[in-house]
Amino acid sequence: MTNILHSLKKVASGKTVLILFIATMAIYLLMLFYTIPMVERFAPNTALFDLSPSGYSYQHAMSLLEELGSEGRQMYLSRQLPLDFIYPGLFAVSYTLLLIWLFSKSFKDTSMIFYLAFIPALGGLFDYLENIFIIRMINDFPNLSASLVQTASTFTLLKSVFTTIFFLLLFIGFAAFVITKTKTNWHAVGNSVLEK
Repeated sequence: MTNILHSLKKVASGKTVLILFIATMAIYLLMLFYTIPMVERFAPNTALFDLSPSGYSYQHAMSLLEELGSEGRQMYLSRQLPLDFIYPGLFAVSYTLLLIWLFSKSFKDTSMIFYLAFIPALGGLFDYLENIFIIRMINDFPNLSASLVQTASTFTLLKSVFTTIFFLLLFIGFAAFVITKTKTNWHAVGNSVLEK
């Protein structure tokens, strides 16, 4: 883990982080404004699996898949999920590097906080597992097992938890950066006054 972190610190430049962030947001916005609404048209009254951060019950899964109909389920498989197999990898890499880059601006290189930068990678992993189980649920419908839905729901919940933790870490990183920058500026002003 330490060796991986050391390697990531070497590549976590502002330019790399920016390029990956733009790519990640491009895929995210494409899903948010194009593929997700495309699937939602078939089930306007039931939240999609991807949009159920607290998980879902067996009844919810059955209702959604039935309401989607064969065309909606096919749209889920052919439009939304292919993009959602690109997004988790970008999310994991770009936001792990973003946290490492941000932490490097405020914390010592030996700080244990850098290990928390792997949180987005866990979010990405559970997103992949969620997607795999969504595919299984769509393909198994209407013969869904309760255990399959429960497992899929658990991965959705875990994805949401680690994504939320990432945003908290992002806030902490930005706050630490602002505080560090402010202290540095005040220190520079103080030195300038003393020199005069």
